[in-house]
Amino acid sequence: MPKHAAPAPTGEIRPTPLAEALGERYLAYAMSTIVSRSLPDVRDGLKPVHRRLLYAMRQLKLDPEGGFKKCARVVGDVIGKYHPHGDVAVYDTMVRLAQDFAVRYPLVEGQGNFGNIDGDNAAAMRYTEAKLTPVAMALMEGLDQDAVDFRPTYDGSEEEPVVMPAAFPNLLANGAAGIAVGMATSIPPHNVGEICDALDWLIAHPDCAVDDLVARMPGPDFPTGGVLVEDRAAIAEAYRTGKGGFRLRARWTVEKLSHGLYQIIVTEIPYQIQKAKLIERIAELLGEKKLPLLGDIRDESAEDVRLVLEPRNRTVEPALVMEQLFRQTDLEVRVPLNMNVLDAQSVPRVMDLKEVLAAFLAHRLEVLERRSRFRLDKIAHRLEVLDGFLAVYADLDTVIHLIRTADDPKAALIKRFRLTEIQAEAILNMRLRSLNKLQEIEIRREHDALSKEKAGLEALLADPKKCWKAIGKEIAETRKAFGGATALGRRRTELAEAPVALEVPPEACIEREPITLVLSEMGWVRALKGHVDNADGLKFKEGDQFRLALPTWTTDKILVLASDGRFFTLSGDRLPSGRGQGEPIRLMIDLAPEAEIVTVMVHQPGRRLLLASDGGRGFIVQENDVVAQTRAGKSVLSVAEGERARFCLPVAGDAVAILGDNRKLLVFKLDEIPDMTRGRGVILQKYRDGGTADIKLFTLADGLSWSLGERTRTETDLTLWLGKRASVGRLPPNGFPRSNRFG
Repeated sequence: MPKHAAPAPTGEIRPTPLAEALGERYLAYAMSTIVSRSLPDVRDGLKPVHRRLLYAMRQLKLDPEGGFKKCARVVGDVIGKYHPHGDVAVYDTMVRLAQDFAVRYPLVEGQGNFGNIDGDNAAAMRYTEAKLTPVAMALMEGLDQDAVDFRPTYDGSEEEPVVMPAAFPNLLANGAAGIAVGMATSIPPHNVGEICDALDWLIAHPDCAVDDLVARMPGPDFPTGGVLVEDRAAIAEAYRTGKGGFRLRARWTVEKLSHGLYQIIVTEIPYQIQKAKLIERIAELLGEKKLPLLGDIRDESAEDVRLVLEPRNRTVEPALVMEQLFRQTDLEVRVPLNMNVLDAQSVPRVMDLKEVLAAFLAHRLEVLERRSRFRLDKIAHRLEVLDGFLAVYADLDTVIHLIRTADDPKAALIKRFRLTEIQAEAILNMRLRSLNKLQEIEIRREHDALSKEKAGLEALLADPKKCWKAIGKEIAETRKAFGGATALGRRRTELAEAPVALEVPPEACIEREPITLVLSEMGWVRALKGHVDNADGLKFKEGDQFRLALPTWTTDKILVLASDGRFFTLSGDRLPSGRGQGEPIRLMIDLAPEAEIVTVMVHQPGRRLLLASDGGRGFIVQENDVVAQTRAGKSVLSVAEGERARFCLPVAGDAVAILGDNRKLLVFKLDEIPDMTRGRGVILQKYRDGGTADIKLFTLADGLSWSLGERTRTETDLTLWLGKRASVGRLPPNGFPRSNRFG
């Protein structure tokens, strides 16, 4: 069989490792995304899609003074001539540039439905119309005067500007945001008047520090207003490094109502927050009972923003209501700053504020020089023509004769009057009506004016100081057109001091509802809704029974004293539901296996407690000092081996009555017991055998009372039992209960 030759290779074949091939291709993709899609140019602050959109609208003559055109027509031109991407992406860009709540200084003026702050989408592009704004025209001022370079479009059929001349400082004024491959940018909008002040200062003081510029440009200015509450030092540091962030809050006021009621009105919400989603989120938190200080929210917005917040009751402070909302909702946001941009050589890097402003000024200087040279070329051409006109005006009859009789009038004119090709062509194209005397005077006047302008431009290009003075004049014109004296340019975001952190009490974050804590003998705990007088009808596990019921509130803290002298703290809102049989309390606190629950009580801040063991030792402690922050609790009363903590009494009155198992009663003054934070305490009563049976605090002048079943007896003469702390005491009065309890 004949052998078939292998097909010859059609191109160069190079063996390449897969990792290297993938790396090259991914790097090419990454650079394309960084340069041609996601990062703005530091000079005009535009990404390619923005630049192409504005240029296409300019080519369509959509000037501010002209009429509108359908957005579909504009989008068609953009994707057909300049930007070969999806029409949806281009239209979305166009919509955003027209939204005054998304862009600080809109570049597109829209007619029709362009969406709203609630997050509703714009109408389809076949229904909406648009044209350029004066801001956009300022960005493109000088495109026809060789101010910037042009390059071929993607198919080579047209040309597009590499960068806009940018008489308007768009990068800082409108900001930018984008995510590229391995890097991102986030620049908030700023006030043009303040940017112009910083530019003037930089021109006058090229070696100034960033802090000097921040003093004139103190922070972002968002289209939706709000209140900037970032610390001044943090703002300055962000501008010094090019990276940081700003805390932005909604603007709110208090509106007084009758009968001491009030409501909070939110008039401005943070930048890029959709109002509808914000309201939806607040409503969700209300439903989940995570905003107990807030009663209701209403949206009364029309063209302006008006959110009405009703407090739960009139006693709560408005600042506390708003602090809770700031912490849990987008009424406070953090706006990032990452000034990662493309420099004049299309190299991405993070710049500080001074570098950004300096790059803009350098671009304006280049634009000024290019426009000046362009104008000089135009003037030189016109002066050449005018010189030709003036050369022949002295002998118009000869000119007419040559034109009528010469076979080649152009060559004859050049030879006779020593003209250039351009001059001879201009003379031949001159109309007869221009040959009058008045026209000669007008030409001489124009020649003088152009000569003067030429001298001025040459002097300008030769003197850097004059160039910077001219740029300063341009900046002043920008300030006058778009600065703080105009409705568009006035500052919208208030600059406030960093707020003092308000401590919202934990109980303020819980809806206050009445509950009853029920504890069984075996240590099962549950919370019944409402304040229940008795526990009749409650079911317990087999072998278990009711121990105590404690009326309390969901906002309360519950103190639990164990027999080992350790205190634990439970939150009323976290008690298990009373629908079932509850949960073992040992699942909520780390109660020692051998310890038992002695006392359960509602915490009252500022109160004092008398703690005592069954061994007759104790002390007084501030109740605030026994509150535990963890499951492990807090050891307060130290007990000796064989003893246990037994008494926890709120301090009241001025005397203590203590009764031992030996049936000896001792009464002494309360001030004999020291205040301590922890320890065994002091001896309250001495015993030979047994320990403490009962303790009671009372007012000595009122006498000592004890229960005798359905009646109560009070002993007012306590002289026999009154003694010093740590005494033995003596037998109680006749008729004292055999149970050795005060009742």
